[in-house]
Amino acid sequence: MGGKGKRRYEFSWDLLGDIELGRPNLGNQTRLEVYRLMQFCFRDTVEQMYGTQEADRIFYESGKLAGMHFYEHLMGGVEDINGFFKRIQEVLKDLQIGIFRVEDADPEKGIFVVTVSEDIDCSGLPELDYEICKYDEGFLAALFERFFGMRFQGKEIDCWCSGDRTCRFEIQAAG
Repeated sequence: MGGKGKRRYEFSWDLLGDIELGRPNLGNQTRLEVYRLMQFCFRDTVEQMYGTQEADRIFYESGKLAGMHFYEHLMGGVEDINGFFKRIQEVLKDLQIGIFRVEDADPEKGIFVVTVSEDIDCSGLPELDYEICKYDEGFLAALFERFFGMRFQGKEIDCWCSGDRTCRFEIQAAG
């Protein structure tokens, strides 16, 4: 920022790289523990430096950025709401992110309740007294924003870490 030219770490889909070229032997697979190690160490560092509320906001906004790019690059061709839900379900399962389901949908009011079971971020973690899927809140909100062409807000209402065995999100049109 600061007006001094291009940002060093601005996200581009190109940063995902050429996996076949770069990892000809190991490919695109790694263990879930490695992903969670990166995520939770990053989250801990951000929280130590900026506090819990700001860490949550950063993870939410990061999820939104990822969701926008994810939609643009992996969700193409959906024309109706059923196709949108089916495509999310297919892509999240194919990429082993989680198992997506729609529990309730009121498109006229812009309110949706969805679940992600076997969530890459938290399924199998110890039980806590709070939900932790801030990144997922932003990610899902961005998918809905891109499809509907309006702002959405995501809020996790149940989480593996708070005693449920699925992550449940309310996705609601904002403003």
